Amino acid sequence: MPSDASASQAPRPPRHVAIIMDGNGRWAKARHLPRVMGHRAGVAAVRATVRAAPELGIEYLTLYGFSSENWKRPRTEVNDLMGLLRMYIREDLEELHRNGVEVKVIGAKTHLEGDIVQLIEEAQVRTRGNTKLKLIIAFNYGGQDEIVEAARRIAKDAVGGKLKPEELDREQFASYLATAGIPDPELVIRTSGERRLSNFLIWQAAYSEFVFTDTLWPDFTKAHLVAAIQEFQGRDRRFGGLSTTMAAGGNT
Repeated sequence: MPSDASASQAPRPPRHVAIIMDGNGRWAKARHLPRVMGHRAGVAAVRATVRAAPELGIEYLTLYGFSSENWKRPRTEVNDLMGLLRMYIREDLEELHRNGVEVKVIGAKTHLEGDIVQLIEEAQVRTRGNTKLKLIIAFNYGGQDEIVEAARRIAKDAVGGKLKPEELDREQFASYLATAGIPDPELVIRTSGERRLSNFLIWQAAYSEFVFTDTLWPDFTKAHLVAAIQEFQGRDRRFGGLSTTMAAGGNT
């Protein structure tokens, strides 16, 4: 049995994990299925990941569900994705609430149908104050749009005399983002083998660790999440400074 000292030295899990859920279409294509079936399988992976996160010590989980660029996809696929969001909220809201999950949806409400906006508000109000896991769903979200919107609000406050431009710093700028009050993700995972951010949490991921996996999102399991966390725990996070080994006089 490990001693208390060794247990205290065990690397902690990332407090906030963000995931770019990619590969639903390729998963369906490989099985000669319509793309919507890949998205449906992706919802099952969402459920499994949300259930696993608190067990692994994750406090915040952000999932990239629908980007502001996804409107360029065929209308039928967009409708399918909207329908899946409706289904997820309606079918899972009570379980999320019962399990202590607080839901927050970030992204523009423009172009979303009224019933979806209402469902999002219902989910946020119903789960507000839950503490076991903060689940952030980025839906109709784009990182560049988020920064531009923050700049607009800052400019408005500056013109209105609420903010002195010379006093603006990074911390204050972050308070204008959709993620205000949420710690930046320590770990960003992207599935399907792609290796780019795709306009996801551009500001917030400045010092995140990245783990890329070839696993398609519908095949992503708790074991894959554990593997990503273990890889994160093996990283030397320097934030622009020296590694612990170099600081101690090592040769790394």
